Amino acid sequence: MKEIGNRLRALREGVKLSQAKIANLVGTTQATINRYETGVSSPPLNVLIWYADHFDVSMDYIFARTEKPQGKLYDYRPKFIESNEEFKQFLEMCFDPTSPMNDRLKQALFEMMQEAKK
Repeated sequence: MKEIGNRLRALREGVKLSQAKIANLVGTTQATINRYETGVSSPPLNVLIWYADHFDVSMDYIFARTEKPQGKLYDYRPKFIESNEEFKQFLEMCFDPTSPMNDRLKQALFEMMQEAKK
């Protein structure tokens, strides 16, 4: 429980919010936030979810299961689309055809995907 409190404190201090201000945002009291951060009491699930959503971190990070705020699966990279033709069609749908950078952006992305495939 102490580790969860440390994570909640680090998130709060990372954006320079006081316990009173975060309590106001969460809808509780400064004393309650202090108890969570010191490990005296456990935050309820809705508070943990609020922290995860507000600070855009994973629950794995809050529960100290990973050091990455984005969670264990954040580095997942789907397999490259095997058919280059399908990928080219996808790119065509993603970019504004009236943009002067349209062709250059598509080409750069296609080259990056080709490199990742190697």
